[in-house]
Amino acid sequence: MDHAAVLALFDRDMREGARPDGPGACVERVGGVVRQTAPAHGWNGVVCSALDEGDVDAAIAEQIAYFTGLGLEFEWKLYGHDLPADLGQRLVAAGLTPGPEETLMIGEVSGLSLDTEPPEGIRVVPVTDRAGVDLVAEVHEKAFGADASRYRQQLLDRLTAASDTVVAVLALAGGEPVSAARMELVPGARFAGLWGGGTVREWRGRGIYRALVAHRARLAADRGYRYLQVDASEQSRPILERLGFAALTTTTPYVYAPAP
Repeated sequence: MDHAAVLALFDRDMREGARPDGPGACVERVGGVVRQTAPAHGWNGVVCSALDEGDVDAAIAEQIAYFTGLGLEFEWKLYGHDLPADLGQRLVAAGLTPGPEETLMIGEVSGLSLDTEPPEGIRVVPVTDRAGVDLVAEVHEKAFGADASRYRQQLLDRLTAASDTVVAVLALAGGEPVSAARMELVPGARFAGLWGGGTVREWRGRGIYRALVAHRARLAADRGYRYLQVDASEQSRPILERLGFAALTTTTPYVYAPAP
């Protein structure tokens, strides 16, 4: 895989050419910025920017004013190769707070190891209704220690109004949900995104996360997607590398929360 060429393709397909990621969302280009506006429980933020030292500060101020005017928290999703080189510092100076840095990992579906199956006693089932979404949210809260109410509503919206754009799965031990994940599918794009993979602490280290990655990868292959994309934590990166994913750059969320 030509890393530079695939990264450029990812930028064109998934950032410059971003599509709304759920019902009620809108993507627009404003100057050198591509942003998404969504309902309050959705994802609001800057997907892509093409800025230089002459216009970057004004563009940051414009996005703060725009989202603050709507009463919305927003995220500026910064990638390691974005310009200007000090964009992250400028975002912090403007009042945005950086989150944990992750690694953008891409795998070409045809080159991935997809024969991994769930460990004994674990079965993988699709999520198609509110009850399943509730179980996904339960896993999310246990795995990440964070409130999942927004995530629950986002996933339910997608499954209800745009079910062809998302796949959600649960790993069950008997009837107990122990891991969950989703895959986002953009019609016409060459990349499918793997998101939300989390395993309840006491079930980690048994190969469940790896099995859910392989399961979703097989579904992506069946649907004709060429590449898979993951924003990987330090914990998931080595697992993905063993499956055949490559690290292409970093990604960091910078968040701005308007004053109450």
